[in-house]
Amino acid sequence: MAVNTVSTGLEERWRDILTVHARTMCEIDRALHPHGLGASDFEVLDILATESPREGDQCRVQNLVGRVHLSQSALSRLIGRLEKDGLVERSMCVEDRRGVWVSLTRKGRDLHSEVLPLQRGVLAKMLDG
Repeated sequence: MAVNTVSTGLEERWRDILTVHARTMCEIDRALHPHGLGASDFEVLDILATESPREGDQCRVQNLVGRVHLSQSALSRLIGRLEKDGLVERSMCVEDRRGVWVSLTRKGRDLHSEVLPLQRGVLAKMLDG
């Protein structure tokens, strides 16, 4: 009986976490949509801005895989869209021909800086209160 009660409590907590995540992602999507971005697009730009803070810095795509909640193929498509929009640039890794580098362009850095307060505002609203 006690195990069943614990299990039920865990399931409820898990569902609460999923609900908060889904609502927060929807709010981020809504806030960033006028800027041509979705929540996942922003996550990639935000990680790149953090991992490679100086212009010209690069990050391996493989390093992004475990940090965004997308499959490798979905992440590749997302990076392709960001590249098409001029927000990131991709290049092959010389040391490992299978590796791909990605970096923010000036346009990508500017857009990230512009929308960062919007995304952080949504996080504060959804997670602090």
